[in-house]
Amino acid sequence: MLSIQPENKLSFSRCIAEGDLVIVYERHDSMKAVKVSESSVLQNRFGVFKHADWIGKPFGSKVFSNKGGFVHLLAPTPELWTMVLSHRTQILYIADISFLIMYLEIVPGCVVLESGTGSGSLTTSLARAVAPTGHVNTFDFHDQRAASAREDFVKTGLSSLVTVRVRDIQGEGFPDEFSGLVDSVFLDLPQPWLAIPSAAKMLKQDGTLCSFSPCIEQVQRSCEILKANFTDIRTFEILMRAYEVREVKTECRKADGDNSPALPPCKRRQRLSESGDGQEMSNAAPSSTIIAKPTGETRGHTGYLTFARLRCV
Repeated sequence: MLSIQPENKLSFSRCIAEGDLVIVYERHDSMKAVKVSESSVLQNRFGVFKHADWIGKPFGSKVFSNKGGFVHLLAPTPELWTMVLSHRTQILYIADISFLIMYLEIVPGCVVLESGTGSGSLTTSLARAVAPTGHVNTFDFHDQRAASAREDFVKTGLSSLVTVRVRDIQGEGFPDEFSGLVDSVFLDLPQPWLAIPSAAKMLKQDGTLCSFSPCIEQVQRSCEILKANFTDIRTFEILMRAYEVREVKTECRKADGDNSPALPPCKRRQRLSESGDGQEMSNAAPSSTIIAKPTGETRGHTGYLTFARLRCV
């Protein structure tokens, strides 16, 4: 679980304790979040793992089952949490998250407003970006969704950095208490243009805004409204393609009509002797090569990020 140490640095260096949330890593496409309980066990294809054996081990430890299989126990970083969290809504993934944190210029100490909270994927990364002295105020109009997100932030140790509220930002706008005090605003709403005038009132001079929309028509309408109070309006579509890098056996080339063992392409045929019918003999050695190929699935979805900066008065 993420913790803030006395020196105000985020740290996962401590050992796993009762009640901690850990990410059980089987392989890059198979992970799950597990709450540690001394009396519990985890069963998977690798065998039975006793939680009691995990307590006291540092995050990152390799632990073994009763059958000799193993998993790794990882800290719930925002990147890993995005991969394993419950999808209450469509979520933003790493490519969009990393890009928008940079373009919103979010650094430690920033105050950020977010609407809507959804599954909390982005909120988790925003909290780490503003820590240890900043704060994320996130809003969702759905009571149960907000409550579930609030529980998740407690699990991941971020509750001191995040406040979850229930509010219809499209209809009501942001609370007046934030007027002129906010560094950045993020909108993930069906009709973001309805919330843009309120967002402008919340931002400090030179503050930044980002709106995520799955349809270009939403982007066009938002940009029309942004022109009233914002400058430097830009829209991006972030595409990510993952590759799998692994070692494979190479196919060996053979000359036409040659029935001798095939040779690796990187080896020249070495003539040892000639048989009575004139065939070459060879001493081929095993060969392999490293290949990179696109993975079958890259997590993400079509969407547009529109950024703008509050115009100085």
